[in-house]
Amino acid sequence: MDTKDANGNLLNDGDAVTLIKDLKVKGTSTNLKRGTTFKNIQLTNSPDEIECRNKKIKGLVLKTQFVKKT
Repeated sequence: MDTKDANGNLLNDGDAVTLIKDLKVKGTSTNLKRGTTFKNIQLTNSPDEIECRNKKIKGLVLKTQFVKKT
């Protein structure tokens, strides 16, 4: 089960990723802007999702189609 970013690069635990699209976060009034970097990501059981942390949002789960590896 390989987890890949929007460009097809393989993702691993602890990698850093950057958003390639502005995203609205469900349940909050927070918007994540394109270019936001998340460090030290965690892989989930689903190959299409990763878990990361933000200053404002804890336990954020993102679809891999919206991130690229940095």
